[in-house]
Amino acid sequence: MKIRDFGVEIWMNRYENHCELNLAETCVQSLTVEELLAMAGKTETILSELLPMKLTYGAIEGSDRLRRLVAGLYERQKPENVVATHGTIGANALVHETLVEPGDRVISVLPTYQQHYSIPESYGADVQILRLTEATGFLPDLDALKRLATPGTKLIAINNPNNPTGSLMDRAYLEQIAGIARECGAWVLCDEVYRGTDQDGDGSTVSMADLYEKGISTASMSKAYSLAGLRLGWIVGPVELLHAVAVHRDYNTISVGMLDDHFACIALENRDKILGRSQQITRTNRAILSEWVEGEPLISWIAPKSGTTALLKYDLPMTSEEFCVKLLEATGVMLTPGSAMEMEGYLRIGYANGPEIIREGLKRMSGFLREQQAAAA
Repeated sequence: MKIRDFGVEIWMNRYENHCELNLAETCVQSLTVEELLAMAGKTETILSELLPMKLTYGAIEGSDRLRRLVAGLYERQKPENVVATHGTIGANALVHETLVEPGDRVISVLPTYQQHYSIPESYGADVQILRLTEATGFLPDLDALKRLATPGTKLIAINNPNNPTGSLMDRAYLEQIAGIARECGAWVLCDEVYRGTDQDGDGSTVSMADLYEKGISTASMSKAYSLAGLRLGWIVGPVELLHAVAVHRDYNTISVGMLDDHFACIALENRDKILGRSQQITRTNRAILSEWVEGEPLISWIAPKSGTTALLKYDLPMTSEEFCVKLLEATGVMLTPGSAMEMEGYLRIGYANGPEIIREGLKRMSGFLREQQAAAA
C-alpha cells in the first residue's frame, strides 16, 4: 500500500527540535505531572494509587472509569459507545480502516488533518475534496457538499473546530451536514480533537455523535487537555460501529497503557479546571495575535473562532516553505508552511503557548516582515 508523505508531520519532525520559539505547536501549553496532580489534589496520594498497580495490558477497550468519563463529555453517549485509542490519530486511522474499501466515495474537507484524505486515498477510495475558502469563512459550502454527496457515499470526513483555520460549525450547521449525510446514507466522521477551546461560551460545541445516528466523533487528551504525552484518545459512535472497529483494533492496539488510562481519568475528573486553563490561554493569546495582525500590513486572516491555530495570508513574493525556513533561520521562530497542508500562500500559526512566547515570536516576525518587504522593494 502506498500513501502520501504526511506533510505537516514531516515538517514538524524536521524543525521543531531546532527552533527557539515554536509557534507551530498545536497543543495548549502542556501540563506537567506536578501541575496535573496539584489540580486534582493528589500530590501526596498518587503513589498510593500507582504502586499497587500491576502493569498488565489492562482493560482492552479502556477502563470502565475512563469510558464512563469520556461518555460524560457528550449529550447522549454511554460507556458502551466509547473505545480508547492511541490518540486521535489512532482513532481516525481505525475509523477509516474499518469503513473504507476500494471504490467507496469519501468526501473530505481541505484543509484538514491529512489523515482524512490520504488514508482513504491509499485504500483506493474515490476521494472527493471539498475545499474550504475565505469566501465562506473556511466553513464547508453546503451546496457543494450536496453535489458531492451522491447516493451510496460511504463517508464524509470533517473536523470541528477546524485545523488549521480555527473555523467552527455550530449545532445548526452540523445538523445540516447530518441531513445531507442522511440523504445519501453516509457516515460522518468528525475529528473533534480541539473541542473545548471555543472562544465564546463554555468552550464546547455539540458533537456529531450526538446529532446523527451514523455520526462518529474522535478526540483525545492532546490539544484542549494539554496532555499529548499520554497518547490517549477515543472513538465515540454507535455500538455496532465500535464492534466493527474492534476487529481491526485487535491487530494494532490491544489496549492503551494503564498509566495513560489512569492519568487521563484524573484529568477528566478535573476537566473544568483544565479546560478553564486552556480557554484562558487560547482566549488571551488570540487577542494578542488579533492585535498583531491588525498592525501588520503584509498579513491578513479570517480570525479563528476556536482551536489553537490560525491561517495567516502573507503578501510577499515567496513560497510558504521559503518564508518559514528563512524566518526560522533568521529569528528562531517556527511556523508551519501552508504548502504542508495544500494551502500555499498561507502560514499556520499556533497561539496556545505561554503569552510571553507569543509576544516575543510575533515581535521577531514583525522585524522579519519589514526586512523582507524592504528586500522585495
